[in-house]
Amino acid sequence: MTLYSLFEPPADADRSAQPAVVADRFSPFAFWLPPAYMLMHRLWLALVVYVAAVLALVLLAPWLGQGATLLIYGVLAVAIGFEAASLRRAKLRRRGFRYGGEVVAAQKDLAELEWLRSREFLA
Repeated sequence: MTLYSLFEPPADADRSAQPAVVADRFSPFAFWLPPAYMLMHRLWLALVVYVAAVLALVLLAPWLGQGATLLIYGVLAVAIGFEAASLRRAKLRRRGFRYGGEVVAAQKDLAELEWLRSREFLA
């Protein structure tokens, strides 16, 4: 079972807009391929910060040494894997989505259905 955060679309969104569902768990995709994850979810600010951090790490690598550079990059990748859901939630808030609550469910669609039931959209 996974904890899902649900966000209601902005008031000015069209009627067909669906609530956004974000799973609150470690993201292996964000861990292994941070730039691809950020591009896929349009996390532009996070991508710029990531590129700047990796560029700084590459420039400091001769002074840090190979082992320390690899360790620092590993810590950065793990942090991104754990914070991937937080980055997506922050993006949704900036886009005007309102926090609607949290639901524990086995799958994303079941979380959305349970949230709609709790909001009395479905009987």
